[in-house]
Amino acid sequence: MGEREAQTVAVVMFDGAPMFETSVPVSVFGVDRADMGVPRFTVLPVAGDPGPLTTTAGIRLEATHDLQALDAAATIVVPSWRDPQEHPPHQVLAALRAAHRDGAIIVGLCLGTFVLAAAGLLDGRRAATHWKYAAALAHAYPRISVDASVLFVDEGDILTSAGTAAGIDACLHLVRRTFGAQTANAIARRMVVPPQRTGGQAQYIERPLPDSDTRNPLTAVLAYAMEHLADEDLDVNALASQAFMSRRSFDRRFRELTGSSPLQWLLAQRIMHVQHLLETTNLNVDAIARQGGFTSAVGLRPHFRRVVGVAPQAYRASFQRQAAS
Repeated sequence: MGEREAQTVAVVMFDGAPMFETSVPVSVFGVDRADMGVPRFTVLPVAGDPGPLTTTAGIRLEATHDLQALDAAATIVVPSWRDPQEHPPHQVLAALRAAHRDGAIIVGLCLGTFVLAAAGLLDGRRAATHWKYAAALAHAYPRISVDASVLFVDEGDILTSAGTAAGIDACLHLVRRTFGAQTANAIARRMVVPPQRTGGQAQYIERPLPDSDTRNPLTAVLAYAMEHLADEDLDVNALASQAFMSRRSFDRRFRELTGSSPLQWLLAQRIMHVQHLLETTNLNVDAIARQGGFTSAVGLRPHFRRVVGVAPQAYRASFQRQAAS
């Protein structure tokens, strides 16, 4: 790794980025917790744009280092980005590529994943971002395997995370991987956060509504699917028939519209409908499973656990506790 310092963390900050996401790596690595046995980290605030930088809340930041500081950091974190539709500065992308070639670990949190993607660092890899922007990431960068269900993805030399608080999970995971569980647990305890959350971001996704653009022939199919989720015989072939398309054409057009396959989308809608019923009704899990298009609770559980990360009963208990608090 050359002269890169293992405990030096560079944080690339941009104008127009959210304050919380920008502060996540600083909160994890930038506080002296030596009294708890935590190693001292050196955090280098790096300007990705000419300063001063203004957050979405109007708060002005001054990053004290330029891109040359990336040469010293073993870990480089891009905590956010202002707009998924905007191409990041070329000089930042070149600096990230050079640092990665030189052995630095590159971390993209939330929309920061788009910066890593633009740099070409995620091609052929699995990656996470905020669930709201996962389809946009998959559409813009088809060589990336986007996973919208997880809190973070560890690819060894590249880490990416879902939105907001999931950035804390990714940073704590990196600390755990590099410096051990005791260090990660100490940081989490001081921050008053779980040292390792269970489940994934799928448990926080709101149920989406289909696009109301009547010019798109798939709009009616999406609406039809949402109205018939309880039908066990509702499958991809049935949806293709509703669209008056061959299965192959339907699959291609569907991916263009949603960023996922019809089968993945249908399963996701069913799981989200089940989540809604678990949160808002007192129906037993068997009845909820049938309303979601599953044969029974037994048929539901493996799909629910794989997508959401926890069992249906555990999910219900978690949201009931939130409602009571």
